[in-house]
Amino acid sequence: MTALTPRLRLVAAAVIAASGGILACGGADRAPGAAGSSDTAATAAATSSAGDTITVPAGFRVTVFADTLGQARQLTTRPNGDVYVNTWRSPYDSARRVPDGGFLVALRDTNQDGKADQIQRFGGETGNGGTGIAFFKDALYAEAGPTILRYRLKPDELAPGAAPDTIVSGLPIEGGHPMHPLTIDPDGNLFVNSGSSTNSCQVKDRQPGSPGERPCKELATRAGIWRFSATRTGQRFAPGARYATGIRNAGGLAINPADGALYATQHGRDQLAENWPKLYDWKQSAELPAEELLLVVKGGDYGWPYCYYDPAKKKLVQAPEYAGDGEKVGECADKLGPAAVFPAHWAPNALTFYGGEAFPAAYRGGAFIGFHGSWNRAPEPQQGYSVVFQPFSGGKPSGEYQVFADGFAGARKEPGTAKHRPSGVAVGPDGALYISDDSGGRVWRVVHGGG
Repeated sequence: MTALTPRLRLVAAAVIAASGGILACGGADRAPGAAGSSDTAATAAATSSAGDTITVPAGFRVTVFADTLGQARQLTTRPNGDVYVNTWRSPYDSARRVPDGGFLVALRDTNQDGKADQIQRFGGETGNGGTGIAFFKDALYAEAGPTILRYRLKPDELAPGAAPDTIVSGLPIEGGHPMHPLTIDPDGNLFVNSGSSTNSCQVKDRQPGSPGERPCKELATRAGIWRFSATRTGQRFAPGARYATGIRNAGGLAINPADGALYATQHGRDQLAENWPKLYDWKQSAELPAEELLLVVKGGDYGWPYCYYDPAKKKLVQAPEYAGDGEKVGECADKLGPAAVFPAHWAPNALTFYGGEAFPAAYRGGAFIGFHGSWNRAPEPQQGYSVVFQPFSGGKPSGEYQVFADGFAGARKEPGTAKHRPSGVAVGPDGALYISDDSGGRVWRVVHGGG
């Protein structure tokens, strides 16, 4: 675990409990404001008997597809409508019980009532479970600690009857960001995130005034995206398979079906004011840097740890660990910037493109992003804990983001008290949007129309 200051350790160690209701419906349409937030006066929602209130735009309905699954991280769907969830016992939270039957969960709705009535667990060999999961051809791919496993599925199987194949082994899991979100393109290229082990590659991680290492040695195996083959077993993680670099932690990866381009969401760095109080005040630290949606290209360098993106200045600037002062651009002029930006520290944990036709035309071709929620915006209010829609036009991000679904956290948007925290998003073959929750272990299903 990354070394944290006492104040940050208290936040990171908070155990989140969740339970609750089953239904919420959207009220009137709302337009995103200049900062992308919803017009709350024009957004209504139903409150379930258990007290959960989730707001969505008018015409949409939210139901609970499954509940109490464990620490539900990311999820994926199968062409027949089955939903698969990768759950995780976080190394930051040793108090949680390991779920019986394995960390992978298969969900099937046999009577088409919008709720999973068949639930099967498998993947007992996955250790503490994982985050990344994807379906490709006839197989399910899942992160299991330092490995990516492939489970072949027969047409009538919900859970696999055979042991998995090991596609990739040796993924780094030491230090911070040990999870490995993944995606697979139509050609069978398997893209895997390897997040940074530190906050900003300091000589002494997260310590005030500690300079950054130059060169940052962890870039050889961390803070980037690696490419493998989804159809070849026995591959080993190695620096030579790196596809792109300078990405602190790609919480979400997805292929845009419009053009086959790879996109990733980046978790921005922390602790500007805490580590560099002469350069940044606490309000600046809460609002810097932006969270990012990146168009990932082969060989691309996106700047971490030498740079961060300042949304007010609309450019990458030099990090203070590398002689930056909040204004200097320096070497960052040669790095690749974001395709779209979002408020700081919202923690974009998952990304999916809407390729269905069940939602209104304005959503088709755009991207949904699950924001896990902030822990380090103090003394400003914590934010995020929502699912955001990023419009696309002509295959590119176009216009401001919109908060699509909100209210998951409940009364307090704090990591230790949030009732639910969105972690994964996926689109089903019928066009429904699924949202997972790694606090209460819930999966919601969002559809358009039908009352």
